[in-house]
Amino acid sequence: QVQVEESGGGVVQAGGSLRLSCTASGNILSINRATWYRQAPGNQRELVARIISGSSTNYVDSVKGRFTISRDNAKNTVYLQMNSLKPEDTSVYQCNLNLRMGEYEYSYWGQGTQVTVSS
Repeated sequence: QVQVEESGGGVVQAGGSLRLSCTASGNILSINRATWYRQAPGNQRELVARIISGSSTNYVDSVKGRFTISRDNAKNTVYLQMNSLKPEDTSVYQCNLNLRMGEYEYSYWGQGTQVTVSS
């Protein structure tokens, strides 16, 4: 049984910081790819940041220089450090993990966490 749990959301003032965590538990060999998405009411889901094996990363332009995605392989955890937050970053953030289990890879989603940035 695999579980993916997120934490770290909350309410912060503009200019502040939050760190989101996404942890996988269960019979996992590795996290091959991790992606943070966000979706605000009335908007389409947006890819925010992605990290793949070897620590290659990419970001949506609106968060470059402010957000950092990282991973701790020993803890099966991926982080999203969000600095200089803006009201337009307000959204539900959700992680998606591509997990290697045995000889196969499976995709799992976290439950989502609300991030609210007040002006």
